[in-house]
Amino acid sequence: MKKISLLMLAVVFVPGVATAASTDSELYLSIRRIGLEMSRTQIQNAAEYADSPVQALSADSQDFIKGVFDTVLEYKKDKLHWDNGLFMEYGKTTLKPYDEPSTSNENADKILFSSDMSWACWEFGGFKFGPTLRGAYDTEFVANGDVPRQNIVRASGGLSLFEHPIIKSLYLTGLYEYDFTYSGDKTNKTGAELGWRFEYELRPGIKFHSNGYYREYFSYSGYVPTDLQRDLSAVARMDTKLWGDFYFGPYVQYRLAKARGVDVYGSNLIYGLSFNYVMKFGLITPHPDDSDDV
Repeated sequence: MKKISLLMLAVVFVPGVATAASTDSELYLSIRRIGLEMSRTQIQNAAEYADSPVQALSADSQDFIKGVFDTVLEYKKDKLHWDNGLFMEYGKTTLKPYDEPSTSNENADKILFSSDMSWACWEFGGFKFGPTLRGAYDTEFVANGDVPRQNIVRASGGLSLFEHPIIKSLYLTGLYEYDFTYSGDKTNKTGAELGWRFEYELRPGIKFHSNGYYREYFSYSGYVPTDLQRDLSAVARMDTKLWGDFYFGPYVQYRLAKARGVDVYGSNLIYGLSFNYVMKFGLITPHPDDSDDV
C-alpha cells in the first residue's frame, strides 16, 4: 500500500514540477464535482398505523446521504494531454423500523486514483484523436461485511477522442488488472474497456453531464467466483446554476455487472437530486505572445 500511495502522489505532482520551466504549458485544477445528495423520510406513530392502507403512515423512517468528490489536475503541453484525478464517493441508507433495530446499508463506496495520458496525433472536426495510456488504483473506504476492501490496480492502452466541446473523452482500450482484494486469491485479468465523458450546455446556466464505462473481461490467471465478466457503469446529471459556482439538479446512476460464479446479472440504480460545487482554476496558463512587441 505504501508503494502504491507513493506512486499515486508522484503521478499527481510530477506535471506541476514539469511545468516550472515551461512557458507554453497549461496546468488546471478542475473540480468537476463536489456534491451532496440527501433525503429523509421521518415517520411518527408508525405502530399505530401499521394496518392503515395509507402506506406513507406505516412506512419505515429512513435517511439517505451520499457525498461525491471528483477533481482532476489537467496538464497540457503541445500535443500532450495528461489528467491526474481523484474520485471519491460514499453513500449510506439507514432504515429505522418502529418495531426493529435500525439497520444501515452502503449503496456507494469508491476511491479511485487515476492517470490518463493522451497524445493528439490528429485533429479533425473539432476532435483531437490519438493514442492513450491509462492507469488507476481502485479501492474503497470500508469493507463490505466479512468481505475485504476492494483493491485493484488497472492499466490500459488504446485510442481516444478528447477535448471536443461536447465529447470530452471517448476511448477504447485493451485492459489489464491486478486484483489483490483477496490476499489468498490474487488474480491477473485482461479485457477491453470503452469509456466516455460528455458535457452539453442546453442553454446558459443549464448543462447535461454523462460519464461511464463498459468492461468486458477475456482471461483470468485463476478462478475467483466474484471476479466480474462484464461491468457497466453510467452516470448522468443535469446541473442548473443557482449562484456563483453552485449548481442543483437531478441525477441518475446505474451499475450492471455479472460475476463468474453467478448466472444472473446484478444491478444498482440510484436517482435523486444533488447539490454541487463546480469550478476550474488556472494554476499555469499560456503566456501571451510577445513576438509582435517592439
